[in-house]
Amino acid sequence: MSYFISTNPYNLQPIEEYKCHTFSEVLQKITFADVSFQNWKSTSSAHKSDCLIKLAAVLRKNKTNYAAIITAEMGKPITESLAEIEKCASTCEYYANNIDTFIESKAIQTNAKKTYILYQPLGIILGIMPWNFPFWQVFRFVIPAISAGNTVLLKHAPNVTGCSLAIEKAFKEAGFDDFVYQSLIIENDLTESILQDFRVKGVSLTGSEKAGSAVASLAGKYLKKSVLELGGSDPFIVLKDADIQKAAKLGIQSRLQNAGQVCVSAKRFIVEETVKEEFVQAILAQLANWKPNDPTSPTTKMGPLARIDLADNIERQYREAIIQGAKSLTNFDRENCLMYPMILDNVTPESIAFSEETFGPLIAISTVKNDTQAIELAKKTTFGLGASIFSADIEKAEKLALEINAGIVFVNDLVKSDPRFPIGGINHSGYGRELSYFGMHEFMNVKVLRIS
Repeated sequence: MSYFISTNPYNLQPIEEYKCHTFSEVLQKITFADVSFQNWKSTSSAHKSDCLIKLAAVLRKNKTNYAAIITAEMGKPITESLAEIEKCASTCEYYANNIDTFIESKAIQTNAKKTYILYQPLGIILGIMPWNFPFWQVFRFVIPAISAGNTVLLKHAPNVTGCSLAIEKAFKEAGFDDFVYQSLIIENDLTESILQDFRVKGVSLTGSEKAGSAVASLAGKYLKKSVLELGGSDPFIVLKDADIQKAAKLGIQSRLQNAGQVCVSAKRFIVEETVKEEFVQAILAQLANWKPNDPTSPTTKMGPLARIDLADNIERQYREAIIQGAKSLTNFDRENCLMYPMILDNVTPESIAFSEETFGPLIAISTVKNDTQAIELAKKTTFGLGASIFSADIEKAEKLALEINAGIVFVNDLVKSDPRFPIGGINHSGYGRELSYFGMHEFMNVKVLRIS
């Protein structure tokens, strides 16, 4: 019998031990989810909306407790944890107000008496979610899926098992049908057994390239629909006509929020040479506000990394980049999971800080001569999740944005998710979309009905 132990990354003290589910218990949960699906799929949109509104209320009522669990398990500053709960609540309300619009059938003009497209849920969907946004990553997958009429089994990252169980309790408190949402506490080796079950119709994973490739292979093997939101190495382009102070403020916020553990955060800072020094100085001037500290304090802007191995990896990338020719503009300072922001200048495409995803408080700066070179450098990546462009010339920035290979591009702002538009990537950043109309339809059968 195996167990997961959650550990507080700030003080490295164990929080709780959780017994993993056995295979027989997982099979029972699949059966419960399938029985629930038969009822939930035919439940009225009005009832689904009512449940979502109640879930939003439950989240807000218990947000202090939920935020404390997030902060304890993965080290996020308490102010960010509270904001994460609020974002989940507003997403519940967004879908509650849009279910009917999103699933409305569409008439098609043909020579038949009647032809239309309708949307029907698939069944049980397996979610495999990461630790960096332990509530939000779950909600941005689950809420569209269950709004569509599916039921969900959620395999969360082991270090945030407490968050997973808290979410399950929240669904029950909100009055959802039994087993619409269930948490799985399992080892990775049970994933294939779940996906090969005919009652499980799809899988959504947010995680690493390695994990995505493995799950995509299993989904293909068993012919299951899959959505993958994987890593990113997002370019943050600062052109010479940009508002440098604004770009620096938003750039450092994007890179250092959640201690840099964000898929869509700015990772490759590509700056025109005529404003590079000004930009660097603006970044350096703000670092005093981003010293890692106790994440439970409301004044802390950056907490620890979520695990020791994650801190080890970002330190490895930092040191290797220096060997490869990058210049460090900051003194290296680390204590266990607490890591001070690191800034590297002269980062070339050959550098590990450019080619790999850096999941931590590392700012990698590359210099270009003009906007054409900036776009060329931005496209030198296997990823394709997000990008930002800063320029006073909106028309030019919009044209440049069209050239970037990414799922989402922001002009004069940092990239962030929003339930009103889809999020997802291309290439090694995955495929499929979460949120908005598109996220809801990922796990629905687009059916054509023609009556002659």
